[in-house]
Amino acid sequence: MTKTKNVQSVKKKFKSLNKKKKIHFIGIGGIGMSALARYFLKIGYQVSGSDLSENEITRELKKEGIKIFYPHLARNIKNDLEKVIFTLAIDKNNPELKRAQELKIPCQSYSEALGELTKKYYTIAVCGTHGKSTTTALAALTLIKAGFSPTVILGTKLREFHNSNFHYGKKNFLVIEADEHFASFLNYWPKIIILTNMEGDHFDFFKNKKNYIRAFKKFVSHLPPDGFLIANKDDPDVYRTFLKEKRVKFYSLKDKKAKEIQKRIFLPGSFNVSNALAVFLLSKILKIKEKNFFSVIEKYQGAWRRMQKKIVFYKKKKFTLFHDYGHHPTEVEKTIFALKEKYKKNRIFFIFQPHQIFRTEYFLKDFQKVFQRSPVEKGVIVNVYYVVGREKKGKEKIDLSEKLVKKINRENFLYLPRVEQAIEYFFPQLKKDDILLCMGAGDIYDRVEKFFDNDKIKAKKNGKNLS
Repeated sequence: MTKTKNVQSVKKKFKSLNKKKKIHFIGIGGIGMSALARYFLKIGYQVSGSDLSENEITRELKKEGIKIFYPHLARNIKNDLEKVIFTLAIDKNNPELKRAQELKIPCQSYSEALGELTKKYYTIAVCGTHGKSTTTALAALTLIKAGFSPTVILGTKLREFHNSNFHYGKKNFLVIEADEHFASFLNYWPKIIILTNMEGDHFDFFKNKKNYIRAFKKFVSHLPPDGFLIANKDDPDVYRTFLKEKRVKFYSLKDKKAKEIQKRIFLPGSFNVSNALAVFLLSKILKIKEKNFFSVIEKYQGAWRRMQKKIVFYKKKKFTLFHDYGHHPTEVEKTIFALKEKYKKNRIFFIFQPHQIFRTEYFLKDFQKVFQRSPVEKGVIVNVYYVVGREKKGKEKIDLSEKLVKKINRENFLYLPRVEQAIEYFFPQLKKDDILLCMGAGDIYDRVEKFFDNDKIKAKKNGKNLS
């Protein structure tokens, strides 16, 4: 009897030791949150998460073994959770967050949790108004090619990571995309910072350019004495702000290496040459061979929603579709002109979904100027994507898209409320070599993909072959 009890006791103790720790993510469908969730899943946690509704990312996470709840409900929070990580996009009165606090479960924002990791690893952080995802991807792939085996937390998905925004490395290197919104990057403590530009964004939080630049200065102050700042000399604010920074190494399109990179890089646009120059400097600091760097930039074809090219079929018609995440006037303009530069003879049809009421209102004149000189054949501006938790009260019903189209005042630009209406409008006009460019950081990607997927389903039901 005693022997049986001892065996049971040992089994119970063994089971307790091998029991997985539990962690929950509020807003797990976000691009950064999902990458961090994948990190904890990889290191052995039992991961769960919630979001307002299903999207492509939550469907992928579910397939990977993460339990997903819709929407945010207090009952999703159990008292056996070791930690709750939440996105700053949620409301302070979020029922899950309140329940976790009542149960005295440790709660951290996404940036606070990622900040803890930056202290444990040799961290390389990429920040700036534009170009973060592409630069982070190029940096990560260069380190992987050189055998550094980094862990990567990315703001987009890469085909090189099997369509994931996360890569788990075997060595003590961490490459992250450091977002400035809510001054989130002030939680990070990297050894190397890449700063692409400081044009300015998120003025719903920063209020003005001065505060925006001040946040970047504070972030750079997190570098250790032996750290490095890799900064874009072509950006006047970056150069002026960090000219006297002892740890800075500047890069510029005027550098001799820029010409070689421009000849060998696959991605179009001078801004991508600039991003690659930053990674070239990084490779020099880490003593990575040039052949590894060039091998990456010659093959890298872009990421999910970053000039993402697809061949699509609709009602037996075949044409080229590009998805892009751009939502700032400068990003939008550079992407359109880079695409036109590469496809000079092709007509470009354009659908833009503005992102967030405040941003659209703040940059209304800038968007107007961009679209007035845009080389697109025809453009449609759809309703502004309403960002839950980030819009001011009283602005919920405001839509600026129609107002923007009136200001653009071009016959080839019009307003239609929905993405699906825009595709239907363009379809009769699209020819074999035409390009359909869909831009925005909201749900435009999901809407476009669902639109064409539904057409495939209809075609299959009718016995048609789309291949």
